[in-house]
Amino acid sequence: MNNKGQTFGITLLSVIFVFIIGFVCVNFLLTEVSTFRVNLNCASPATISDGTKLLCLMVDTTIPYWIYLVFAITVGAVAARIYL
Repeated sequence: MNNKGQTFGITLLSVIFVFIIGFVCVNFLLTEVSTFRVNLNCASPATISDGTKLLCLMVDTTIPYWIYLVFAITVGAVAARIYL
């Protein structure tokens, strides 16, 4: 048996661990994003400037980007172990 077969189980366990930790961090990000949105008053778009609207938009995309990042890391780690 080559190295791929011997270390695939450890890689799978590591990927599951990273996946779980990544999604646990989403809960911490959610509280920070909601606090940031309240402090910037992102709920009423009529009273904020264009720069603040852009900042609110960037903060709103934090959670989806974090989820994409966690998926990319886990899939990349498994694919690297399979194909390399």
